[in-house]
Amino acid sequence: MTDDELIWRIAGGSGDGIASTSQNFAKALMRAGLHVFTHRHYPSRIRGGHTYTEVRVSADSVTSRGDGYNFLLALGDSFARNPQEDAYYGVEEIKPLSENLDDLDEGGVIVYDTGLLDPDDIPNFDERIDANNWHVYDINLREIAREHGREVMRNTAGVAITCAIADIDPGIIKDMMADAMPDKIFEPNMDVFDDAYETVTSEFDATAPDISVPTGNHDEEQVLVSGSDAIAYGAIDEGCRFISGYPMTPWTEVFTIMSQNLPEIGGVSEQVEDEIAAAALAIGASHAGVKAMSGSSGGGFALMSEPLGLAEMTETPVVLIEAMRAGPSTGMPTKPEQGDLEHVLYTSQGDSHRVVFAPADSEEAYHQTRRAFEIAYEYQIPSIILYDQKNGGELQNIPATVFDEEPNPDLGSTLTEAELEDASHDPSGKYNRFQHAGENGVSPRSLPGQEGGRFLATGNEHMPAGHISEDPDNRVNQVNRRMEKLEAIRDDLETDGQTRNTQYGPSEAQYGILTFGSQQGTVREAIDELDTEGYHVKMLGVSELAPYPVKEVSSFIESVDEVLVVEMNASAQFRGLTQKELGRYGDKLSSLLKYNGNPFEPAEIVDGFINSIVEDRTLNGNETKYIPAASD
Repeated sequence: MTDDELIWRIAGGSGDGIASTSQNFAKALMRAGLHVFTHRHYPSRIRGGHTYTEVRVSADSVTSRGDGYNFLLALGDSFARNPQEDAYYGVEEIKPLSENLDDLDEGGVIVYDTGLLDPDDIPNFDERIDANNWHVYDINLREIAREHGREVMRNTAGVAITCAIADIDPGIIKDMMADAMPDKIFEPNMDVFDDAYETVTSEFDATAPDISVPTGNHDEEQVLVSGSDAIAYGAIDEGCRFISGYPMTPWTEVFTIMSQNLPEIGGVSEQVEDEIAAAALAIGASHAGVKAMSGSSGGGFALMSEPLGLAEMTETPVVLIEAMRAGPSTGMPTKPEQGDLEHVLYTSQGDSHRVVFAPADSEEAYHQTRRAFEIAYEYQIPSIILYDQKNGGELQNIPATVFDEEPNPDLGSTLTEAELEDASHDPSGKYNRFQHAGENGVSPRSLPGQEGGRFLATGNEHMPAGHISEDPDNRVNQVNRRMEKLEAIRDDLETDGQTRNTQYGPSEAQYGILTFGSQQGTVREAIDELDTEGYHVKMLGVSELAPYPVKEVSSFIESVDEVLVVEMNASAQFRGLTQKELGRYGDKLSSLLKYNGNPFEPAEIVDGFINSIVEDRTLNGNETKYIPAASD
């Protein structure tokens, strides 16, 4: 190990305060001038079950979880539902230690709570320590916490021990704790912190491991946010004042943040009985003249299929969120996967049309959410934000100035009452809301209550005033007009640098990696590693999935000899979409897939690229799968 970065993993049980402790630790180090990136792993249980969070800390910008980690703080699972040795799921109490050893770097640090964990329950534990040159600190964190306060404060003891071993200024952490804790628990936590810190410095050789936190400095103020935070803040800044939904992991975080903030700015949040009602309510709010959104995860989004089609047919703007998780059905609700791409693109009925964005990170999530509202309300079309538990739950520091953009309450292509006076009307007096001729396919809408703006809105095909029509010529005209919007949106996205698709790496590279959504940061780091090994590779990260960026992706594929498509699903859905749009390039595309519930690490992409593209070896392991190009 070196002092280039610390990758700290805190492990315990759900309910042990792992998430809050890691978040405060990351925030403190960010305030100290460092770059941080977190990765969270947790079970599909309310309480109990092995969970951990990694905090990656570096003086330089980081865009991904690291390759392995070098510091384990194992608290044990104090809520283990069955500590018996013959339990069906094993001895859960010990899992925060036993299940985190495989990824720990050689020469790494282990701190574990002897008040709860007995290493005798782990086969060959001592032998593994010697073989990997791990530095072990066995300390009774539970006893220290109980002596000064409550057992839950053993987290504080663990952080103090981390500071002592990794040479972190305790004042950085104490200042953070003073901000985060009320006085009545701050003082006992300080006693726990000082006792644990002193225990390490007096009883152990704390300087033995070659590990320390680097020093750093930020040029501008930073904030620590997740993709869920960024989506919610982007929606609010773009003028969204209505959200409806039903909780479902991992979409719940966006729903919760919006629900907490909307009432303070005059907005409305409604939790309803199911996702059909949620989407329908948002569509109704938008029809009434407010910027509205709803969302869910895969199973709930399936119920939104019918209202989604209704929004497309009635040309009612709405923004929907789809937070992917491992499926099908309930699958693995708390694990990231990118298996809902085809579901989001094609759910609903007939020749559906919608905009789909898949942001790469928190900063892009903010900008693309705002863009999703802008396009939805300008083109009267549903916009969908597609993300996963990885970028929804990961925390990373970004400049505070990202959120300095001006608010935008504009409702897009709507008419005033003065404009309605001169607009086309049916002989019955109804406004011809769905005119056959419209610029870029858009026929401006009126809002309920406007004089001269009355029309019919129906899920059936309809004539310009909204009355149901099965006339063949009308049908063709209406479909063509609605589909025309997609071409105009694509042109709009590519005008004045509005596209969020990202190229990275040397422009003259021989090879390319194509990916979408949350894997982009990991691929970036893999490309940097490949460069140091002498391979010239570049990336195109696609964040705009519909309408598909045909010109940009074509140009990228044509510029290289071979392309590896990296995604987190078993059926190569993004590669399939690319071949659907650009079938002539099928013999240049190979796939690297991962679908075991854990996101890629940079080294896995490096190894996958070298083994499959360079050495032409087919992979079919536990974690990754290689699908060669058609010509192979």
